[in-house]
Amino acid sequence: MFDYIDGAAGAEISLADNAGDFARLRLKQRVMRDVSKLDASIDLFGEKMSMPLALAPIGMGGMMRKRGETQAVRAADAIGIPFCLSTVGICSLEEVAKAATRPFWFQLYMLKDRGAVSDMLKRAKAVGVKTLLFTVDLAVVGARYRDIRNGLSGGGGVFSRLRAGIVDYLLHPQWLLDVGVGGKPHVFGNLSEYVPEATTPADFRQWVDGQIDPGVTWRDIEWLRREWDGNLVIKGVLTPEDSQAAVDAGANGVVVSNHGGRQLDGVASGISALPAIAERMKGRAKILVDGGVRSGQDIVRAVASGADAALIGRPWIFALAAEGEMGLKRYLSLVKHDLGVAMALTGTTSIDEIGPEILDRP
Repeated sequence: MFDYIDGAAGAEISLADNAGDFARLRLKQRVMRDVSKLDASIDLFGEKMSMPLALAPIGMGGMMRKRGETQAVRAADAIGIPFCLSTVGICSLEEVAKAATRPFWFQLYMLKDRGAVSDMLKRAKAVGVKTLLFTVDLAVVGARYRDIRNGLSGGGGVFSRLRAGIVDYLLHPQWLLDVGVGGKPHVFGNLSEYVPEATTPADFRQWVDGQIDPGVTWRDIEWLRREWDGNLVIKGVLTPEDSQAAVDAGANGVVVSNHGGRQLDGVASGISALPAIAERMKGRAKILVDGGVRSGQDIVRAVASGADAALIGRPWIFALAAEGEMGLKRYLSLVKHDLGVAMALTGTTSIDEIGPEILDRP
């Protein structure tokens, strides 16, 4: 489970660049400004957010902590930011909706079974989802070597299967009690009715792998736009051309993303690709960015580079795995505090005031 979250594709160069490229962006400190009143809130897709941040969709979140997606949505709601549920989350749309106190987002892939796609869209709408993140950078699954070595992606010999199963469980008794015993059922809640014979995440693997559609084009997004009348955000673009194509197909926004470095290793980080995309969009659509966001300072860097908001992934699932809902609330509170400090020391009192001029460029 740790490797699944911590790892990425290939030699993990893009994974390192995601955080490294944020760190290389220097902020310009300003002094003697009245920063006694700070407001980090924004309105995005008709929703009030306490800061320009959302929890990115992460598969198998409920394998990291007991019914993890429900704990995450409660923590996000308490802070006042959106939580995005993954198609391959352990908890279903309906279970998360029962735990939520405000609308949450839903992430979806284009499956070969278009009937299943249409059905999940109807289910999402029925539980109050208004914003759909549609992932487009999964035409094929990236070469994630950690998952191959540790047996998570299947295969391997007897020792590999034992190590990934009973041996690993016994070495982690706290996880065994919290998730292994108390966190059942271990199924992909959103997909269970389409694969009724599956009883573990591994049982879903063959069906999910077979449903990845390498033939998807922008025409399919146009079809999706007709099926979904809510906010549509295309996740996984890295070029101005693809961002424009997404908007031309009917999207309300894009997420500049390399899938956390988990797809094609060696591509640009989201933050390095962001300025050119922001220049091309120029208010035509909302722009979000993910990959490498770790702190409130990174949120400021993202907004200054042209984003309306950022998505955070690995940090929130690590916080949840460590201390559950309480740990995630504490982490998000720290991020919000860091954001306020960064705003004050760059002389900005609202998100609208954050622009490229606060970056200390050569």
